[in-house]
Amino acid sequence: MVSEKEFIAIEKLMIKPGKEISLRNYSTEYVGKTLNKEVAIDLLEQGRKHLVQVQERLYAQNRYSVLIIFQAMDGAGKDSAIKHIMSGFNPLGVRVHSFKTPTAHELDHGYLWRHYLALPARGEIAIHNRSHYENVLVTRVHPEYILNEHLPEIDAVEKIDKEFWERRFKQINQFERTLSQDGTIILKFFLHISKKEQKKRFLERIDDPTKNWKFGFGDLAERAHWDDYQSVYEEMISATSKKNAPWFVIPADDKWYTRLAIAAVIHQRLEELDITYPAMNSVQKVDLQKARTQLIAEDQKGTVSDKKKKEKKVNAAK
Repeated sequence: MVSEKEFIAIEKLMIKPGKEISLRNYSTEYVGKTLNKEVAIDLLEQGRKHLVQVQERLYAQNRYSVLIIFQAMDGAGKDSAIKHIMSGFNPLGVRVHSFKTPTAHELDHGYLWRHYLALPARGEIAIHNRSHYENVLVTRVHPEYILNEHLPEIDAVEKIDKEFWERRFKQINQFERTLSQDGTIILKFFLHISKKEQKKRFLERIDDPTKNWKFGFGDLAERAHWDDYQSVYEEMISATSKKNAPWFVIPADDKWYTRLAIAAVIHQRLEELDITYPAMNSVQKVDLQKARTQLIAEDQKGTVSDKKKKEKKVNAAK
């Protein structure tokens, strides 16, 4: 099982509520000795099969929903992680949303509005590639973007102070607390990539014609704000990792480990729930047996009917 502690130390990846973190204290690469790429790929395949089984029970029970959030610096591998881990799921029960720059229509609503619309229904899994956290990340590095929201009493960047961001953290925590109370399981992943590895991946996108489309000059512009982003990520994760909605800091320099660690976390959390196939009551069981009897009777009727047809053909031939 991919969640066994001998392979993935999940408790070390999870940020405990109230802990103030420094990303410098978290490795961006796999530092253990029990795994290699080949073993991880095999374990991931096993993990996918288990996740498929759990998803089927989740969908059938129709009691819980799951919200999986991915945040990271550009090039950290969010898209490929989603592709590899979720590929075995039944698409009827999974929805993936990639949030881009908000439109004018979206900006005319509260910043959480478009994320409400993308929440999973009961029995569903929703994956948010970037999320409502962009509103305390990119907007904090570029506070001028907040002015596009036309908020009351915020008509200048100078008015966007520390209290403003603390209020947003509280709003997000309340938003997620409400979701949890309504039966939504929230798992939040920060894919922690090094600046050196990001540079390597950017150069691969530039040098490989099949990957040119992945590179945007905006990515390079944001890279110039690397230290600022590290700082706002640290504060955001520290302020919003809660028991009901924990953050997991996942080393992202080794994609094979990143994918396995994410799958392990999801698998362990869902296995902790009491997710079972719906049980039939006595009346439903009787109805099932009636349906079974009726279906079997169709075969018997068909056999009698076929026999009569053969007899008619024989008589007609005489």
